[in-house]
This record gives sequence, C-alpha cells and structure tokens, in this order.
Amino acid sequence: MSSTPLLDTINFPAALRQLERADLAQLANELREFLLESVAKTGGHLSSNLGTIELTIALHYAFDTPHDRLVWDVGHQTYAHKVLTGRRAGMARLRMQDGIAGFPRRTESEYDTFGVGHSSTSISAALGMAVAARDKGESRHVVAIIGDGAMSAGMAFEALNNAGVVDANLLVILNDNDMSISPPVGALNKYLARLFSGHTFNAARKAGEKVLSAMPSVLEFAKRAEEHMKGMLTPGTLFEELGFNYIGPIDGHDLDSLIPTLQNLKVLKGPQFLHVITKKGQGYKLAEADPVLYHGVSKFDTADGILAGHAGKFTYTQVFGDWICDMAAADTRLVGITPAMREGSGLVRFAQEFPGRYHDVGIAEQHALSFAAGLACEGMKPVVAIYSTFLQRAYDQLIHDIALQNLPVMLAIDRGGLVGADGATHNGAFDLCYLTCIPNMVVMTPADEGECRKMLSTAFRHDGPTAVRYPRGAGSGVPVDGSLDTLPIGKGEMRRKGNRVALLAFGSMLAPALTAAAGLDASVANMRFVKPIDAELLSELARTHELLVSLEENTVIGGAGSEVARCLENLGLNTPLLRLGLPDRFIDHGDSAQLLSQLGLDAVGIAATVNHAVNNLSNLVGNDIIS
Repeated sequence: MSSTPLLDTINFPAALRQLERADLAQLANELREFLLESVAKTGGHLSSNLGTIELTIALHYAFDTPHDRLVWDVGHQTYAHKVLTGRRAGMARLRMQDGIAGFPRRTESEYDTFGVGHSSTSISAALGMAVAARDKGESRHVVAIIGDGAMSAGMAFEALNNAGVVDANLLVILNDNDMSISPPVGALNKYLARLFSGHTFNAARKAGEKVLSAMPSVLEFAKRAEEHMKGMLTPGTLFEELGFNYIGPIDGHDLDSLIPTLQNLKVLKGPQFLHVITKKGQGYKLAEADPVLYHGVSKFDTADGILAGHAGKFTYTQVFGDWICDMAAADTRLVGITPAMREGSGLVRFAQEFPGRYHDVGIAEQHALSFAAGLACEGMKPVVAIYSTFLQRAYDQLIHDIALQNLPVMLAIDRGGLVGADGATHNGAFDLCYLTCIPNMVVMTPADEGECRKMLSTAFRHDGPTAVRYPRGAGSGVPVDGSLDTLPIGKGEMRRKGNRVALLAFGSMLAPALTAAAGLDASVANMRFVKPIDAELLSELARTHELLVSLEENTVIGGAGSEVARCLENLGLNTPLLRLGLPDRFIDHGDSAQLLSQLGLDAVGIAATVNHAVNNLSNLVGNDIIS
C-alpha cells in the first residue's frame, strides 16, 4: 500500500492502470471518502454510488477505456466513474446549473458512451455498440453494467434474448445490490467464478464440443451435465438458457476477485454474463443501515447523517400519500400500484396499512399499466402512482390497454414540470401533450395542495381513465382538509377580475400568475382541467378581454395552450392568444425556481412578457401566438 494519497494522482483511467494491484484497495478507500464528503456538500445519489466503487475501479483497470465501451445502467451509480474520468473537480457543482450532470451524458465526456437517466437500456445499447464494432472490423470490448433494480424491466430481458443469438462480443454485468436472487457470497462462489471464466475451462469446453459434435447424443448429454453442475451451484440457469456464459455470483467489493475475473472474461468470445454482489451504502454505516433513505440526499453532515424530521414543507407527494390511505379505507376496491417508486411516490404508509392492496411491480411501467387495466376489467379501482418522465415508457399501454377500452384507471402523476437537479431526463415536460391527445382521458392540473386532494378524489370516482398531474415538492402552503370531496369535471374558476388581459393558469402557474396580475390589472382563471377544458369560461374571457395568455409548466408545443387555441377555434373566436410554457428544447439541471425565472415563467417574467404583448396588441392577429 502506498504511503501517499493516490486519488489526486488519478485524473484519467490511463493513470489508474499504471498502479500496482496492491494499491487499488487504498484508492477505493480514498474514493469512497471523497464521494461521501462531496455528496454531503452538494446532495445527490449516495448509497448506490458507495456500492459501486470497487466495481468501477476494476472496470477501468481491466478495460482500455474509453476505447472499450462501458454502458452504465442505472445512471445514478456513476459518480465514481465521473471522478476517475477527469471530473473530480466538477463534483463540487454536481447537478447544479452549468455543473456536471448526475447521470452519464455523451456531451460531457467521451467516457460516457451512452446517456442514461431512466433504466434498463444498457444491454440494448451495448449490444448495438458491439454489433457496430463487429461490422466495422474494430477490436473493442463492450460492457453493460446493469443494477439497482434495472434488471426487473422487460426491456432488459428483450435485449438479453436478442444478444444470446447475435454473433457479437458483449459482457453484461449484473450489479446485484439487493441479494434477493442470490445465495451468500463465499469462497466457493469466488472459486467457481474464476474457474468458469478462466481460459482453461472454456478452452476445454470448446474442445469437448468439437470432439463430441460427431456424436450428437453424447454432446447433448455433456451439455446437460455441465448445465446441471452449474445450475446446482449458481443461479445462472436462466441466463445460460438465453445464450450467455454465466459467471458468478462474486463479491463486488473484492478487487482480488473482480479484476482477475474481468481479465479472464476479456479473452472470451460471444455473450458473457457476470453476476456481482454489492452493498448499497458500502463503507458508510448509516447508508448501509438505511440505503433507501440515503439513496437520494440533500446536503447533510456526514457525522450526524440525515436528521429525522428534516422533510420541510408538506409536499404534493405527501398529499397523495395521505389521500390514498383515506380513500382506501373508504373504498375496498382501491388498489395501489407503483413501478419501483414506493418512497418517491408517497406510498410507504399505504404499503404498511394495506399490504394486500399494494403492488410494487418493479421497474416495469408497461406492465404496471396493463396490470392496472386487468384489475379494472374485474371491477377494481387501480391507482397507479408514477413519475411523469417514467409514464412515457408505457405510452402504448395507456392508449391501447386503458384508454381504448375506457377503463377506470387513475394515474397519480408526480414530478410534473421541472424537477431541478435531476435535469432533462427527469423533467415532466411532455405529459400534458401526450395525455391530452388521447380519447377518453380526463387530465387535471391542481394549483395547490388542497385542490390536489380534491382532484385525486374526482379522478378516482370518475368511470374512465384519469390523470392528476402535480409538481415535485411543496406548493404554496394551502391547507389540506381530510375530506374526500370532488370537483365538477371540466370546470375552472375565476380567481381575479381585471381588464384587457386574462391569464389562463394551469396547475403550478397559478401562483406566479396571481402575483404578476396585480401589476398588470389582469384577470386570472384557474383552469384546473386541460381536458375537458372549460369552454364556457374560455368563451366568456375571450369575449371580454383583448388578450388571453395561457401559462403552463409543460412544453408549449402541443400543451395546454394548444388545447386553449383549439377550443377558441371551435368557438369561432379569434381573440389573440399568447402561449407561455417551456421552450422547444430540453431543460438542463439546476435549481427549479432559478430555471423558471430564466425561462420567463416566474411572476416577473410573466409580467414583462405580457406587458410587451399588450403594448403591441395592434400587431397581434388571431389566436395562435407562441412566445
């Protein structure tokens, strides 16, 4: 072990590969300490990254990156990878505006070979890279590192099924940090991993297949005998059946096991599968004890850890969590479903109080919606709690399995609008567009916490597909009562009377609209419903004002403003319409309030834009003006 610090000398993997193997354990300790202190200052994903430090070091040590391709999945386990690939200083502004992203990003580094914000895409992408290398005659290794539940998605198995029959060199590493499908890791597993990955074993197997190929029945017997032996000792039968050579499980924190195994696998041809066991939060006792709490963290003191009761204001997620428990007590038909987001979607209490009616289906959004559709067919009332950005992955199921059959499935859509530090991959920027165009859908946008609870009840009691779309974090602090009251579907409300200009606010835009209107002497309508939109209210406002302004925290193309324009056209009204929302580009990570301000969607920006439009009313024609 070196007597001097090592991490400061490692700016890129080439320097890492110059170290002696004996020094790598020290490097891992220094890297773990650096990540703990760094994330404590910035916030970010912690427990998953503490669990992949040795695996990251071993990969960059064994493979010639970036020539060899590493495809990470899920992307929030790559902080150690970022540090070792020239971004150690950048960690000080992790997930901040103009800082480095919390996920792999192709524009950020040549070592980030594929952008990963969601999950379960690595094997597909890596297979594509491996086939491309083969077809171009390039000699390179391609490795997909999949973990943190990403293997539960159907897409991962679709890719495995394809990879097993494609003539390409691909290594898939399952980072199993759950231990739910694995036996205890020990000396026997370590020995078997080296044996099955070694050149001697695989050469003997290939030679045996060649000799026995002239005797098909004997060859088949030999293959079955080998599979039986490995099946008794390892959990890899499924992957072997898919065409992979399965290795493992091995200890993902043991560099003396990881590196020789990876080096052995480099010389093997065809699809290889390495199963490693890691522990989330490894090396930080508080995160090891509660990896869920330390999965995504705000700033904290490493000595004290995350203090209990540090949640801050009452959030929309908590509004939903309380509502679903109250509604479940009132209606036994309610079933709660989440695709692996129990904590993030506010279902912890529901899972405890109604375990028989709670279903975490894993990272499987498509299955979640079709499962809900099946429940609805039999008279149940499923509530799917899902993030806006993840609902995109189940769009076909929403259209074909739910809306087409007009089934009463309720979507509680969290993280609508900008989400801050997680950035473009997680922003809920498109849901109003892709929901509103679907027949039979009812789409609601609560303006505050109290209204959110009423809309949740409204959606649940509607006999058809519904969506309640609310933002991340806390609202304006409106009190929430314990009732299960509903709202009339398709009806907005006037919140302020003014002259000349009417602001049509959807959801989170009501608060800045009211503030902006005070200086504009404008009317403000809380539209509430994007679909069905309140045509009566729109008609009244269009006939009594010179300018209408739609406001939404959603991409302006195809969003709520487009529905306003469509309705005005159907009514035969040509009152000028200024549509304000997110621009036609992906919004980067950063503080949400600051980003909205820069986009002109805070009260000051709205007032300035509307004032400019009012001053130029004589130049405005028709109802299709986009800011």
